[in-house]
Amino acid sequence: MALKKFKPVTAGTRWRIGNAYAEVTTNVPEKSLLETKKRTGGRNTSGHMTMRYIGGGHKKKYRIIDFKRNKKGFEATVK
Repeated sequence: MALKKFKPVTAGTRWRIGNAYAEVTTNVPEKSLLETKKRTGGRNTSGHMTMRYIGGGHKKKYRIIDFKRNKKGFEATVK
């Protein structure tokens, strides 16, 4: 796996090196295994604001992963 070097904008990122996930995540995730993650915006079920300063942001997706792997009787292909 390749390494990614950060620009020395601050003292903390001067010697920082991280993983470059370009080799791993080049494909678009399977649409049938994605759900939209709903955000509350700091509101409860009644719609009243219970937490301040929460809202906006980028839309997020939730990946459905079967950790138990207990399904039987069908073929699967690994891409």
